[in-house]
Amino acid sequence: MEMANVRDAVNAVITAIMAQKDYLTAVDAKTGDGDHGLNMARGFTAAEERLAELPADAPVEDVLHHIGRAFIENVGGAAGPLYGIAFVRAGEAVNHQTRLDVHSFERLFTAGIDAIQRRGHAERGDKTMLDTLIPIRDAFRTENADGKSLRECLEDALNAGRAGAEYTKTIAARRGRAALIGERSIGIEDPGAMSSLIMFRALCSYLRG
Repeated sequence: MEMANVRDAVNAVITAIMAQKDYLTAVDAKTGDGDHGLNMARGFTAAEERLAELPADAPVEDVLHHIGRAFIENVGGAAGPLYGIAFVRAGEAVNHQTRLDVHSFERLFTAGIDAIQRRGHAERGDKTMLDTLIPIRDAFRTENADGKSLRECLEDALNAGRAGAEYTKTIAARRGRAALIGERSIGIEDPGAMSSLIMFRALCSYLRG
């Protein structure tokens, strides 16, 4: 992955999460603890502190590892450990020779999704971040990406992620604290699905330049 710019990409993601912190917390308050936005902000604030200690041209695997560790060590709730292990495992799936292409996006997202599924025991359709992340990943799979440019795949992935996050409004939660209210969670988007969408949308905006 061309990572002279990885820090700028991360900064774009952090800026987007900070801007939507109150929205994420408000959504979470309808079905859960009401702390998702605060937790995401706490995680990325800790990540910024860790990244500040790395050289500016640190490889993507180091950047992802430190973001993941920051979440694991500083954020409670469900999302902190899940996003944390996802970032760590995504970092393990790439190295300094990885180029920013369709295949590397598929590999990064698959590693993160597998980690979330193992840790959280959730599947697509359970009203979680996976309802956004799996459709995003699938847009980079060979059967969907064949013959398309990275830009086209990013656009497809963003549309798929947006549809996945929107879909969480129509289903009852089967995982996490929101599962306690079951059917009453219908009509409300999942905060994890939305934070995943916000992060990927910011990444796409950055990559489009």
